[in-house]
Amino acid sequence: MGQLFDKLNSDVRFVEGINGCINCGTCTAICPAAEVYDYQPRTIAHLVQTRDDSIIENLLKSDTIWYCGECMSCKTRCPRNNAPGLIIQALRKLSIETGLFVESEKGRQQLALKRMLSDTIIETGYCVHFDHTTLDMFPEQGPMWQWVQDNREAFLPKVGANYKGNGPGAMRSIPQSDIDELRNIFEVSGGLKWMETIEEHSAKKAKEMGLEIGEGKSSEYFTEVYNRNNHAKHSRK
Repeated sequence: MGQLFDKLNSDVRFVEGINGCINCGTCTAICPAAEVYDYQPRTIAHLVQTRDDSIIENLLKSDTIWYCGECMSCKTRCPRNNAPGLIIQALRKLSIETGLFVESEKGRQQLALKRMLSDTIIETGYCVHFDHTTLDMFPEQGPMWQWVQDNREAFLPKVGANYKGNGPGAMRSIPQSDIDELRNIFEVSGGLKWMETIEEHSAKKAKEMGLEIGEGKSSEYFTEVYNRNNHAKHSRK
């Protein structure tokens, strides 16, 4: 066993996720991600059982571990009670901790998730906030969404929203005391450290690529990782 395997084996999700793969392929047959991506959960289970650090390092650097939707369909069908979805969770955690996530296209997109979701939670108390859902970031929303954005003050009350208001209701303003408590939960649970780790390694990769990292959603590196998607590389052959 090597250092990477030992770290992986210290994650309770990995311990719960692998009992002994017999390579039957049931997990791949039921996996929704395998229908779309060049991805086989059976292969993941097989590779981690080798306990070979070089193989595990290649997984941590790969796009492969980011294809899984963590739906856990694999868990429901495996005759040996394995859960490749849990193995994936442990691999993703280790990939971020070691900084190896920046070596793959899908791994680098963790910065986009961090800045779009985690930062929004800390700032507003919402995972996705109405004010942040703009057409430049989400063009698939279409022109009608832009009309809603432009006429928010008149339109949102008509659909029952309490936009930036006090008290109950959708899109209400979250009290600062609650946001402070939420931030404290992130700090105590290690969430803030996790976010800092993503930023730290992303900054190093941005420098390596000659791109400006910035702090928001308009920097060169953020734009690169947010928009880059090599369909030919990721799609199921």
